[in-house]
Amino acid sequence: MTAASLVARCAHGLEPTLSAEILQLGLGAITHLGHRELHFRALRPGPVAPRTADDVFLLAGHRPDPGTARRDVAALSRLAMEADLDTLLELRRAHGGPGGVSGVSGVEVSASFLGGRNFNRYDVEDAVGSVLARRLGVGYHSRRTAGAPPPGHTGWRVTLDGLRATLMLRITERPLHRRDYKRHTVPGTLHPPLAAAMARIADIRPGHTVLDPCCGAGTLLAEAGGQAPRAVLYGFDLSVSAVRAARENTAGLGVVVGRADAGRLPLPDGSVDRVLSNPPWGGQVTALGLLAASPSHWWAELRRVLAPDGTAVVLLPGLDELPLGLRHGLVPAHVQGVRVSGAQTFLVRLTAPTRPRRTRK
Repeated sequence: MTAASLVARCAHGLEPTLSAEILQLGLGAITHLGHRELHFRALRPGPVAPRTADDVFLLAGHRPDPGTARRDVAALSRLAMEADLDTLLELRRAHGGPGGVSGVSGVEVSASFLGGRNFNRYDVEDAVGSVLARRLGVGYHSRRTAGAPPPGHTGWRVTLDGLRATLMLRITERPLHRRDYKRHTVPGTLHPPLAAAMARIADIRPGHTVLDPCCGAGTLLAEAGGQAPRAVLYGFDLSVSAVRAARENTAGLGVVVGRADAGRLPLPDGSVDRVLSNPPWGGQVTALGLLAASPSHWWAELRRVLAPDGTAVVLLPGLDELPLGLRHGLVPAHVQGVRVSGAQTFLVRLTAPTRPRRTRK
């Protein structure tokens, strides 16, 4: 069987992190790095599920981007006509997906494009999906008039970037960003691949003590525990519902979750090797306790519990928050812009000086 050409999709800004993960895991050789996607050639058969990816697809075909006019949409049906469906379905099985043609109960398509167009995503999806369904001899589930497709439908994706149109087949039955552990959620809960990226950037080692002082539904802790099962994990939140959700979502990972104010944590000075956090900066979640009075309390407490040479990876809504961290002796070592739900945010890695800070009295 020929080597599969794969496409991994991710949040904008995580492309370098996803690329590094694919290379470090030996999943393939990178052939193209683009907007929110990364193309690579598989080195061997087997499951391909990088944690920082929203999804992974088999590359089904390329054509020139047809343009912006509504009449141009019909040309996209050629993508579906030219795709080698039998080979694609066999490759999907070889990489951990469902079986071949016999396992297909229907077709669903998701489309996206860059730039202004005189058509919408549903026009693209219907043009491609109806042809795929006809060729496979199964039904087509249109997103124009219906919600999520029933189980057993193959997931396809079409992207238009101004230069080319790309058709892809999802390997797994559902998108990779849908984690099995995420049984409960709360407002402001973090996107799992973004949480996975933060855990990777933190470079958690066996035996490290890891803290999320504003743990919400526990997504960061679950991703950290999955990557570093021999770490010691703590999560705190003032919200009772968040603590309950975090305990359910991290069950079986050995995570200690409790109710506490992020401005006064029940941990000794210098006892934490890694901090991972998406604090309540006033967006979807309102700060409570000492943080409601001043975000300076959060930075002061982070610096107090962080061990000399410790690392904190924090999601910030803007870089104007950084001076507070600097004022408390934290040193920025890495800044990475990421778009979350359409808004620009920043992943920042900070380190604590080697010299211990004076103990709080």
